[in-house]
Amino acid sequence: MTADYVNGLFGLDGKVALVAGASSGIGAEFARALARAGADVVLGARRVDRIQKLADEIAAETGRKTLAVALDVTDEDSVQAAFDEATAKLGTPTIVCNNAGLARPNWALEDTEEDWDVTMNTNLKGMWRVARAAAKRMIENGKGGSIINTASILGLGVGPQQTTYATSKAGVVHMTRALAIEWQRFGVRVNAICPGYFVTEINDTFLASDLGQRMLQQSPAKRAGKLPELVPAMLMLASPASSFTTGVALPVDGAHSVRLA
Repeated sequence: MTADYVNGLFGLDGKVALVAGASSGIGAEFARALARAGADVVLGARRVDRIQKLADEIAAETGRKTLAVALDVTDEDSVQAAFDEATAKLGTPTIVCNNAGLARPNWALEDTEEDWDVTMNTNLKGMWRVARAAAKRMIENGKGGSIINTASILGLGVGPQQTTYATSKAGVVHMTRALAIEWQRFGVRVNAICPGYFVTEINDTFLASDLGQRMLQQSPAKRAGKLPELVPAMLMLASPASSFTTGVALPVDGAHSVRLA
């Protein structure tokens, strides 16, 4: 009885999920978790060879259907094509993890216009492109869905050498709230996860630096997070358990953002 109750709240059987930025780090972890929870999963990234290998591994482990699609969030045609392929082959994605992003840590006076433009086009406008494409199809499908944007605790507070990145993620947080208000009437929920520092390809060099190590030691947890520690929050937001939860920016950070505030 207990297992049935929990599965009814958090299980994703019969759902189709799409993960943008699924080739590594948080996106790859989310893709695995969604399949383990019962969803068929579309993995989207620019590096199709890498996500095809991951898609095959997930399918073999879980028995769920998987699909690797080319997805460049900086290209509107690529975003639309990815959703079209996903819908044609697996069905309309009603769970979308909007995860593609990059970081170029630098002091503000040393940032270039190219650093700013590339970061904003990927982290903010890229998420806007994916969110709109997802919502249009969810609304047309008539069943609504859940969009989960990967923001950051640096969207809630700031840190050194992160002006451009923090600004982009603050934009993601506010975009999440604005879209939640507009799309609630269609049954489309929009939430954000705000991870603290987890070691990924985006930040591994920074976290290994003296500055990064000092910052982690000054945090309440005194360590970086482990990727599986992000999964429960994502699954809650993806599942029927959060049917009345939208517009939330949820920190998963060992209380790091409390110190930033």
